[in-house]
Amino acid sequence: MSPRWTKSAPTKGQSIIPVKCAPTTVNSPASYSNDSSLPSRLFSPATALPILPAEPDCHPQDLLDHDDVIEQGWWLIYTKSRQEKLLMRHLRQLNLPHYAPQIANRRRSPAGRIRVTYAPLFSNYVFLCGSDETRYLAVCTGAVQKFTPIVDVPEFIADLRQVRDLIRLGVPLTLESRLEAGQPVRVKSGPFAGYEGTVIRREQETRLLVCVRFMEQGVSVKLEDCQLESLGPAVKTSQRAH
Repeated sequence: MSPRWTKSAPTKGQSIIPVKCAPTTVNSPASYSNDSSLPSRLFSPATALPILPAEPDCHPQDLLDHDDVIEQGWWLIYTKSRQEKLLMRHLRQLNLPHYAPQIANRRRSPAGRIRVTYAPLFSNYVFLCGSDETRYLAVCTGAVQKFTPIVDVPEFIADLRQVRDLIRLGVPLTLESRLEAGQPVRVKSGPFAGYEGTVIRREQETRLLVCVRFMEQGVSVKLEDCQLESLGPAVKTSQRAH
């Protein structure tokens, strides 16, 4: 790179003197990776790089831990396309209690790095806690398409707590968009001990289906048969939905 020359403004009685400046070099990512003064792990191809940081998915954070939460009114809010996070930002600003579980999605980029994104577990759905006025304020944000009141709140909260706790364990979860007939079971050992759900079999795997029955959606996690104990005979899908 050729040296640059600059001229400083002269004061009265001074002449203009050229000043030679050293060339400026911008290091490329490759040159940084060869810098022994920096930790090599920063440039490892397997480093997980979040595209966007995780946003709060529950407000307040301990909303589902309160005993009186089952005595409150709850709404199933269906948002406009891809506006779940936008609605949650508005709800936080308005200090309106809500929950919309998010999970981390990890994908490897063509360069070999792992990209981490955080997406809603149930697309287009946000669970809102409050009265008719709370629901009205949520609708006024402009991100709501429709809403439905939750009828059986205690059952609904129990389902949400199980889904939340599974997400906190950080185990691989599979979204189940349609309930399947299966045998009700309880996990008797391992990290999922105490969980109740329905056992389903898919691709020679035994999976525990934990669902939000009001929505007929849920998540499943892989388990071994020896970890399960039966809670009764298989329940038909039509019976479980009601």
